[in-house]
Amino acid sequence: MNFQQLIIILWARKVTALSVLAITVLTTLALSLTMPKQYVSTTTLVIDQRQANPVTGLTLPAQLVAGYMATQIDVIASHNVARKVVDKLKLTADKKWQKKFSSSNSKGEIDEWIADSILKKLEVEPSQKSSLIQIGYTASDSEFAATVANTFAEAYIQTSIELRAQPAKQSSAWFSSQKEVLRQRLEHAQRVLSDYQQEFGIVSADEKLDLESSKLVDLSRQLVESQAKTNELQSRLDQLAMIRKRGGSYQSLNEVLSNSLIQSLKSDLSRAESKFAELANRIGQNHPQYKQVQAEVSSLRRKLSREVKRVVDSIPLSANSSKQRDEILTAALAKQKAKVLELKKRHDDIAVFRYEVENAQRAFDSVMQKSIQTLMKSEISQTDVAILNPAIPAHKHSKPRILLNLILAVFLGGILGAGAALIVELLDRRVRSSYDVNNSLSLPVFAVISAETDSS
Repeated sequence: MNFQQLIIILWARKVTALSVLAITVLTTLALSLTMPKQYVSTTTLVIDQRQANPVTGLTLPAQLVAGYMATQIDVIASHNVARKVVDKLKLTADKKWQKKFSSSNSKGEIDEWIADSILKKLEVEPSQKSSLIQIGYTASDSEFAATVANTFAEAYIQTSIELRAQPAKQSSAWFSSQKEVLRQRLEHAQRVLSDYQQEFGIVSADEKLDLESSKLVDLSRQLVESQAKTNELQSRLDQLAMIRKRGGSYQSLNEVLSNSLIQSLKSDLSRAESKFAELANRIGQNHPQYKQVQAEVSSLRRKLSREVKRVVDSIPLSANSSKQRDEILTAALAKQKAKVLELKKRHDDIAVFRYEVENAQRAFDSVMQKSIQTLMKSEISQTDVAILNPAIPAHKHSKPRILLNLILAVFLGGILGAGAALIVELLDRRVRSSYDVNNSLSLPVFAVISAETDSS
């Protein structure tokens, strides 16, 4: 069937097609006029998804904005929010809803059934290029539609606050329990450190270690000096032994040469001997003055000999004394070194205890900060949602749309009419053109005679 045949058939069956079209349009008009009027009220919300968190100061990353908006739409249309709307409006006590619930023969709770029912008439639409969300509700009563739309907005704001606060409350409880555990751990670490310091009498480990270390350095210096002096005295002992072995004079010893008394006696002896030699040339041996000077010279020689002997005898004593001092300093140095090593060990122990105290303090401070933040989050009533335009009762109904329904009825009626005409034609097939003769009867067409009316 070509297009020309289709037009011929539709024209021939125009009564059938127009009848179906008329019936469709009239039926649609009748239904539109008899249908109850429906009113739509819309509440507009503003969601500031870029607003900083009032507690942490963090903002939502830009890549999560789309998902955030989709989540908020799902929350608005959730059963939880619908339940809050039912509770706020006390719809379970409304006789109309009770009657509808009874006639529905539902086996669930009435509040659950009402929540599901109002969700069917709820429309949530986000703006494509902004952070606006429109909550629309359709009802036969414009006042009720506006009330439900506004209540949905309020219930959503309440739910968003609860969803933000509920995890924070759980976290706050957990952090509170951890805070107590960490406080006990911190107190234990501080008590261990304090007991250790009291046990060994350490107020400031660094100060005491520095003091004992300086004592160790001073003892080391004294020992080195004492050992150097002992070595020097030992060399003098060796020199003294060599002189005694060779039978030499002690006058070359440094102790003798550096002794001022010996040098003074030498000077006095030299003067006395010079005077004695002078008198020996002038007077006789029995002269009283001769004997006096002779006695003086002998006395000075005895004194000089005694003083030299005293100095020489003091060298071994000094050497022994120096060796004893070396031994005392060596023992004191070893004792001080052990004391410093022990003090360093205690210093290291105290450093470990202090490190444990610092770690416990940091952990406690961190948990304390988190606990305060979660506590503030759990008690915060601020939200990033605001009602831009509350719903108001509509003055004109939105459904049924008579003009739109008629346009659709004309379109649908035209299709149904054409279909009805084709079906009737198939049931009562007729020859309406030369093409039908050629195609259906397989006969050649020599000429087409058209019917013409007489103009006269």
